[in-house]
Amino acid sequence: MVRVEFLGPIQKEALELEAATLHDVAAALQNDAEVKDWLESCAVAVNDTLVKSLDTVLKSGDKVSLLPPVCGG
Repeated sequence: MVRVEFLGPIQKEALELEAATLHDVAAALQNDAEVKDWLESCAVAVNDTLVKSLDTVLKSGDKVSLLPPVCGG
């Protein structure tokens, strides 16, 4: 089981999913209307380390964070 956290303007509570890779997480989140539109633009971190590949292997207890782009100055 992995914990998926949504940061910044994504107003959604964290959830727990069975997932072996980030592909599994992405597939599950495609079915969530609140999150689906954010998937293309978010950076992803696993255990607080940014990752780029959906092939990233996950283990039970991992934390996946979706980080939407932000504007600042």
